Amino acid sequence: MLGSVCCSYAGRHTNCREFCQAIFRTDSSPSVSQIKTVKEYCQDVSPQLIGCVGNYTKSYPIRSPVDSLFCCDRAEDTHCQSACRRILRTRTTEQEIIDELISECDRQPLPQDPLWQCFLGSAHSPPISDPDPPSTGRVACAKLHCCSKANTSLCRSMCQDVSTNWRSQTWQEFDQMCEYNPVEAELVTCLADIREPCQLGCKDLTYCTNFNNRPTELFRSCNAQSDQGAMNDIKLWSNGTIHMPFMSIPVLDIRRCRPEMWKAVACSLQIKPCYSKSRGSIICRSDCVDILTQCGDRRRFREGQTPERICDMLSPTDDPERCIPLERYLSPSTLKDVMEEVLHPCNPNPCPLNQLCEVNRKGCHPGLECLPYLCVPGCKLCEGSEFLVHMETLIQVPSLNGQAGCYELCVCGQNGRLESCMEMPCVDTSKTCTVGGQRKNHGTSFMVDCQPCSCYAGEVICSRRQCLGADSSEDERRRFTGLPCHCPDQFVPVCAWNGRTYPSACVARCMGLQDSQFQFGSCWDHWPCSPNPCPKNQRCIPKRRVCLSNTTEYPCRQYECVSSSLSCDKTELDPACDAANVEHSNLCLLYQRGKTPAYMGHCQDACRLSHPVCGHNGETYTTVCEAYSDRVAVDYHGRCHAVGTVSEFSSDTVCGAVRCPPLSTMDCNPVTPPGACCPLCAGMLRIVVNAGQMDVFAKVREPPVTVHDILRILRLHVSVPQCDVFGYLSIDSEIVILIVPVDQQPTALQVGGAVCCAPLNPALTAPAPLSYFIECKHRPDG
Repeated sequence: MLGSVCCSYAGRHTNCREFCQAIFRTDSSPSVSQIKTVKEYCQDVSPQLIGCVGNYTKSYPIRSPVDSLFCCDRAEDTHCQSACRRILRTRTTEQEIIDELISECDRQPLPQDPLWQCFLGSAHSPPISDPDPPSTGRVACAKLHCCSKANTSLCRSMCQDVSTNWRSQTWQEFDQMCEYNPVEAELVTCLADIREPCQLGCKDLTYCTNFNNRPTELFRSCNAQSDQGAMNDIKLWSNGTIHMPFMSIPVLDIRRCRPEMWKAVACSLQIKPCYSKSRGSIICRSDCVDILTQCGDRRRFREGQTPERICDMLSPTDDPERCIPLERYLSPSTLKDVMEEVLHPCNPNPCPLNQLCEVNRKGCHPGLECLPYLCVPGCKLCEGSEFLVHMETLIQVPSLNGQAGCYELCVCGQNGRLESCMEMPCVDTSKTCTVGGQRKNHGTSFMVDCQPCSCYAGEVICSRRQCLGADSSEDERRRFTGLPCHCPDQFVPVCAWNGRTYPSACVARCMGLQDSQFQFGSCWDHWPCSPNPCPKNQRCIPKRRVCLSNTTEYPCRQYECVSSSLSCDKTELDPACDAANVEHSNLCLLYQRGKTPAYMGHCQDACRLSHPVCGHNGETYTTVCEAYSDRVAVDYHGRCHAVGTVSEFSSDTVCGAVRCPPLSTMDCNPVTPPGACCPLCAGMLRIVVNAGQMDVFAKVREPPVTVHDILRILRLHVSVPQCDVFGYLSIDSEIVILIVPVDQQPTALQVGGAVCCAPLNPALTAPAPLSYFIECKHRPDG
């Protein structure tokens, strides 16, 4: 915790913060080089930081240079490795060692360089000669999550080793065998998401300036270190050789042969643009072949080496979703004067090391400084991880026995550690699914006819969407309503035991519900506190929820009981508006004062009076504010009276009589969510849920997992205040997530630039196996 306090003084000075973190991350005594580097980078930034680090390092003995011999193995070439060992054995002062390492290895001491990472103490690596494995407390659970994605047993085993063992040699072998193996793209992408999650926006670069002013693009490593790293790479490459983990590529003088192209390569590999299926560090094959054809030094190529063969290993694809097209970064961005239309409050991260940054959507107490972000406590995903998860989040952690498919279910506790862990039944991830004669691996997503499906431990999990085959008769097409089981498109709602309103008893029965498991009328029309189910000394409060378990064995209560004598934190800000349009700082204070809640959020004059709206979930809300408080977007104004189709192949429905609200902007290509009548500007994410696994979670957690649980987690991944997350359980048992622009009149950049379609990466914190199908709708030229 002391490290978090000390390094928080660095503020937004990334270099200073990186080297400060190295002091506290190391497993052994801080070295003179570490301490000196912090002083050099942080002296002008924060005297408090220097003093804090100084107090910490006083009590530690100084390490001998030979204690860092194991770091030499992380150098990129054999000459540097040999020189490093010689220097550490023969030189005594830190300044001599650093100067000679820079001279012999031609590498500046940058935080992202593997040699200097280790030498300056940020690699956590004990000497190779140490035969004892580290304690399980140093396990990197975040990385362990990725190991199950390996396609080869070798890389799976090595991944588990490097996630539980800090030996540098293991990392080198993993880099050589798996990092550039196209078969392991899914594994490598997952690890990249752990090390450097994608973030929107890139700015303030002084060397890779063509990457600036791109608020709607995603990058893994847009910071000063990467900017300096690209410049340093160009300097190294200018010597005539590009050193890779498993090969060296001889090149001509890149200062004369296509220098702008080489700069784009270096900057791309350091800044790492994110694409949907790429780890962000592979340039496209055509660019690779082009630049090596013109600038490769063929006189020094090894026998059999050609630009094509080299690029087949480094950049085997031209798929724009899997590689970086250099053409985009050969010229500056056209976006300059509109940058303020898309804000990134958490990029760069302004919070202390042990806290997470999230967009401030709650506002601030009157009279206090109001920042656009909030710093909230978090837990490390095991002690060996820097990856943080939110407090009170339910976390699936791989079992430390290394067996694939075995997990523990833990909670991020108030003490900042994972606690209350329970073992879950193991899942056989080796089982495959056979669909249409093709074998599908565990965890893969695919379409069967019009149904989104996923393979889970040999079982095919699909939505219950009704399909209309290409060979359907005219009569079948005429009778097809687009609803489950060809149910008529009549809106006679029923409320199911799980809190979901279905448009008719026919649809409810088609979803597997018995007549005893639903009652007529929408769920919001039923008052859950009548008769009062709570003890005499407690008050019943309605708490609407839609549960995802598949059986009534686990109750989906629509209320909670609160004490009549509540003790509330007046400093907590999570505004709630009561039925009299009076705002309270938080819901607890509202209950303490005996008021009835109307909706969460600041009180809005527009919602003072009842103006019913129909949500995408088929519920009628008294106001738009009430719908938004339930994280549901509005389909149309007025009470719900029509049900939209689920299938895109359906014929005309009663939605024809619905008067749809105008689109928020004409700059989008709108989507019509399943079961809705009206289109809207949004990005749409459809999730197929494994209800059986939800039942397993329900056995160890009360209450069962809900749609709101999923929405709360995904909402944390939307990093711009111009967008927000809404969602519902569709009538064919998919979770539909909508990422919607929330400005009154969103601009072309906000919508056309697909800002509200930014990819989400909830896999680590999602409480169950979920399969994702993304539809980001934006202008074709956006």
